[in-house]
Amino acid sequence: MLLAFNKPYGVLSQFTEEVAGQRTLALFGFPERVYPIGRLDADSEGLLLLSDEPGLNTRLLDPKHAHWRRYRVQVEGLAEDHRLRTLESGVVIQGKKTLPARARTISPDIPPRDSPIRDRKNIPTSWLEIELREGRNRQVRRMTAAVALPTLRLIRVAIGGYHLPESLEPGQWIEISPSDRSLILRR
Repeated sequence: MLLAFNKPYGVLSQFTEEVAGQRTLALFGFPERVYPIGRLDADSEGLLLLSDEPGLNTRLLDPKHAHWRRYRVQVEGLAEDHRLRTLESGVVIQGKKTLPARARTISPDIPPRDSPIRDRKNIPTSWLEIELREGRNRQVRRMTAAVALPTLRLIRVAIGGYHLPESLEPGQWIEISPSDRSLILRR
């Protein structure tokens, strides 16, 4: 079984009961014996896969398989071309250079989240679409910070060729069809 969950802001990607007042996956009525494939930190939103198939974890997360993950990222500041080129060529985070990525500016129609982002009237914000083939801890946030564009909001919208369905509201999940499953495994 493979599930797609639209993880809301403030939810931990684990099944244990509430941790320090934060909500966990235990609140969303998932079938027994599923577990998250990868993680989104509590501050991140969007596509989280869950499965009861142990082999999927390795197939999707091992860097040698190089599955692309796409994120929409609201950052503080203007995303000038030189910053995007730096993100694309790779930046050094935690002493190691990231793999080349894809980065571009976008103008998405994304509703505000329940917990609003910080707003500084004198500092503009930009939206980026960033695609990665690796999944290091807080990688997108560290990459944008490395080019002086702190992340304000982070939403994962795709894994492989599978896109988070627009009809799937935050907190909802669906079982992924066999044809959509093949999109996820596509590199």
